[in-house]
Amino acid sequence: MKILYTRVSDQQQNPDRQLINVDGFDYVLVDKCSGLIDLFDRPKGQQIKKLIDEGKLTHLEIHSIDRIHRTTIGAIQLWKYFTDRNITLVCRNPNIRNFDADGNPDYFSETLMSLLAVMSGFEKSLIKERQMEGIRLRQAKGLYMGRRINTKSTPEHHLKKERSIKILDYLKKGTYTAREVAAILNTSTATITKTKNYAKELGVL
Repeated sequence: MKILYTRVSDQQQNPDRQLINVDGFDYVLVDKCSGLIDLFDRPKGQQIKKLIDEGKLTHLEIHSIDRIHRTTIGAIQLWKYFTDRNITLVCRNPNIRNFDADGNPDYFSETLMSLLAVMSGFEKSLIKERQMEGIRLRQAKGLYMGRRINTKSTPEHHLKKERSIKILDYLKKGTYTAREVAAILNTSTATITKTKNYAKELGVL
């Protein structure tokens, strides 16, 4: 079974530009949600997962790699997921696929995905270094103040934050490590651990 899948971020966005050359597909599926939501947690993504579990899906085509996950690491994990199950994954932009027309591994695409993984990790390290450099410069000028005096983030307050809610959503699935959740949400593993400990302390995890 062949499926063309795409995603737009909200109900107002028009997916038509992504829906060209649709002949030959059994289904054309469109999700309207954030790219940070796991593919298989999305309404149409759940249908795809059902077809995979039933052994019916053989070919999944997407407009661009960020349609299945907004983060590079998340997309790479899904790439491996489909490859391990011998499901052809075709990305139109850039033009890459895990298996060629003869069913053999596409080594060019595999190399490109590996390069994207390295670049993603390098980019994160650069962002972290720039953040630390900015803090050091402000500290040297006596400008970096950190948390305001006489204020303290309680566990209850911490868990009400939007980021904490997203972290707990992933942790409750039981399928992600702290490092993977940190990569998906672009935060530190220390934040994941802190949130996890607070949640256990308050009995919500």
